Amino acid sequence: MIKSLADLLTEVQERSTKRLAVAACQDHEVLKAVIEAAQKEIVEPILIGDIEQTQKIAQELGISIDGYEKINAVELNDTAEIAVKYVSSGKADFIMKGLIDTSILLKQVLNKEYGLRTDSLLSHVMVYDIPTYHKLIFLTDGGMNLEPTLEQKVKIAENAIRVAKALGAKKVKVAALAAKEKVNPKMIATVDADAMKKMCAEGQFEEGVIIDGPIALDLAVSYEAANIKGYKSDVAGDTDILLVPNIETGNGIGKSMTYFANAGSAGIIMGAKAPVVLVSRSDTHQSKLNSIALGSLIASNK
Repeated sequence: MIKSLADLLTEVQERSTKRLAVAACQDHEVLKAVIEAAQKEIVEPILIGDIEQTQKIAQELGISIDGYEKINAVELNDTAEIAVKYVSSGKADFIMKGLIDTSILLKQVLNKEYGLRTDSLLSHVMVYDIPTYHKLIFLTDGGMNLEPTLEQKVKIAENAIRVAKALGAKKVKVAALAAKEKVNPKMIATVDADAMKKMCAEGQFEEGVIIDGPIALDLAVSYEAANIKGYKSDVAGDTDILLVPNIETGNGIGKSMTYFANAGSAGIIMGAKAPVVLVSRSDTHQSKLNSIALGSLIASNK
């Protein structure tokens, strides 16, 4: 089991190099992270975008892109289409978003003719390395799905479980978060969490998965809090995946981890035929590099 983001970087460097299609590569921070990942032999980049501008950025950064495949495409729709077609045709293993709107890229990912859609749901999975927690923790979905239904929450959980298993988890403990542990019909988060717990008990998730809920955040991550409140659960205090009821909850928890807990992070979009690395412009360079490494690992486990 990979227990830290440093271990993740080490692990992917020991595996075969994956081909990364970068859509709209003319972005300073993305280009810097991609080239560092290439130098560490994590990826073989395919730079798709305004190559003249990308060359200028490379010069400003003091790096060379001479040895990498480059495809000139100035129009953003074209860069997204080319990147997706490279993956769907097997010329690349996964995709990274550069200087392009997320909606433009994902529209091509979901294209019925040549896209990467599956019967799953696209969802965002964050991985956090928190100094005060005993292992990596996964958070989903604080980036894409606004108010997911029960059916969608099941698919969101399945996507995150795939990421956890790719990092070597044998047992995956999922906390379906809510504000309280008792089911209240007026609080849909508690109703859905209880339903998912029952689905898991009935064997509707893969082997090794334990889902508990409804459960509040303190009980999910703290043995002490669970003991004080007399809450008995295999998940309490040892959660792998925090499954949030809506995007606001996920966004708030995630940013709290980053800015209050000094957590390192990596993020990925799951649910397509290949992972999509989608980073925020405010993410640190290290977070971008971690996300590329995570995408490479997921691509290795397809």
